[in-house]
Amino acid sequence: MNTVVITGANRGIGLGLTKQFLHNHARVIATCRNPIEAKELQALSDNTKLSIYPLIVNDAQSIARFSEELDGRPIDILINNAGVIGGPRQSLQDMDYEAWSEAFEINTIAPFRLSATLLDNLHLSKQPRIINVSSQMGALSSTSTGHHAYRSSKAALNKVMQVLAIELDPQGIIVCNVHPGWVQTDMGGVNAQLTVQESAAGLCNLIDSLTMQQTGKFFSWEGEELAW
Repeated sequence: MNTVVITGANRGIGLGLTKQFLHNHARVIATCRNPIEAKELQALSDNTKLSIYPLIVNDAQSIARFSEELDGRPIDILINNAGVIGGPRQSLQDMDYEAWSEAFEINTIAPFRLSATLLDNLHLSKQPRIINVSSQMGALSSTSTGHHAYRSSKAALNKVMQVLAIELDPQGIIVCNVHPGWVQTDMGGVNAQLTVQESAAGLCNLIDSLTMQQTGKFFSWEGEELAW
């Protein structure tokens, strides 16, 4: 039985992944900033395979406390899902630079820091995987415009994890970034193409099927390899 850590599990794709992995009989360690206020996540707490922990991913002390709670416990899958859009002002004429900086802290630096912090737990797994929820909006091969903060933070995440995959390859740890699709979440909006359930189901199927031959690659929720 896999043990899965999911950040940002209180809503959207994180909540969808939590539900899907529980449905697949995995143990889920779900995290969010304030579990007490996470009503939809708390509604799942009757499931004995679910544990809920507070975690502020851009707070080093919060990560350290979370790591202490998991000391000695194997982690099979770490899903760095928590993310922010980078604020509503992301144009050349009107940029929120503080929100841009926060986007890098949460979308880029936090997944690296949490992965490094939980490395000992991952080493206890027979098939450890680090999965990072990215976006095609951060692909350098994309030529669309706007959302400078969000795009740049996801582009940086892609490169950071591409490098980490090379470094962790000799240790047998799979590292992959995934594009969840355009999903009907607070970030994606009601006009998005996919439901949370559709995206989460596809991502779970992909994550379960990954091998070391696929480490360092970028995949869609359908399992299609994407250009960086």
